[in-house]
Amino acid sequence: MTYRICCIPGDGIGIETIAAACEVLDATGLPMDWVHAEAGWGTFERCGTPLPKETIEAVTSCDATLFGAVSSPLSPVEGYRSPIVRLRRELDLYANLRPARAWPGVGSRPGIDMLIVRENSEGLYAGRERTNGETAITERVITRKGSERIAHVAFQLAKQRRGRVTVVHKANVLRATCGLFRRTVMEIGHAYPGVTIDEMLVDAMAMRLILEPERFDVIVTTNLFGDILSDEAAALAGGIGLAPSGNIGDRASIFEPVHGSAPDIAGQGIANPTASILAAAMLLDHLKESLIATRIRQAVGCALADGASTQDLGGILSTGEATQAIIARYQQLDNNDGGEST
Repeated sequence: MTYRICCIPGDGIGIETIAAACEVLDATGLPMDWVHAEAGWGTFERCGTPLPKETIEAVTSCDATLFGAVSSPLSPVEGYRSPIVRLRRELDLYANLRPARAWPGVGSRPGIDMLIVRENSEGLYAGRERTNGETAITERVITRKGSERIAHVAFQLAKQRRGRVTVVHKANVLRATCGLFRRTVMEIGHAYPGVTIDEMLVDAMAMRLILEPERFDVIVTTNLFGDILSDEAAALAGGIGLAPSGNIGDRASIFEPVHGSAPDIAGQGIANPTASILAAAMLLDHLKESLIATRIRQAVGCALADGASTQDLGGILSTGEATQAIIARYQQLDNNDGGEST
């Protein structure tokens, strides 16, 4: 089978790191047809829109998409809106998956292996804001449907992992919104008898992530809480340069690094490609090519253990050299296993 993969580099270091991820995917030997599309600030400057309709069509026509980082102006610019936020909304990419795991040689806390399942379409990011100049109001939108479907994603993934889900909320204060989210997720949990469920208030969760991150398996929470907690988890697991994510819906899926476009280092060849490469591994998991995805993560771990990394992780390699180090270790693992992954 030949996979159609959409590639959207974006801006800044996204152009370099997504190219690195594509190079790693090509090195696996899986047959792939690349569909190139554009989005971001540079696209806005050239085309007058940050997300051309051709890009949306490319995403929906492909088996999965790799998305880089995009730049955004510090002050509002008429006509510009974050393309990844628009893609999430228009394509109803309702589940955001953010894994965090311990990596060798980068100062990770040992024993970390968690997956934060973040509702990706509503909450405080629903875009319902208004102001009269003196008072600004943002509406927090929580629906039973949104809570049910993110709950199913979390419990299904927990069954594939260690079988434990932690529901994170603030229902003691946000009684209507978090109350609905909590009740709905707990109800759905009863349909998964093999999965253990516990719950935690979000402020207590922030503390527990620092004190004992190794205890958590799957964490399911609302949009803003998941955004914040996943960055905290990434810091414990070696930093944002090792943090991939996936945006999953019923019609499309987009995988991206969590980091931004870092225009201050763009074009210098020093950007860390690891998060984009790990996002590519998540893409392969989504395509049911989990053996190859696991081998990519093993290759990343071997490279990091050997100190073969970019400057932000304490190494001396360029973006291209770090990519080649991971590919070399992938090929060595593949050869040792008789090339079964391809």
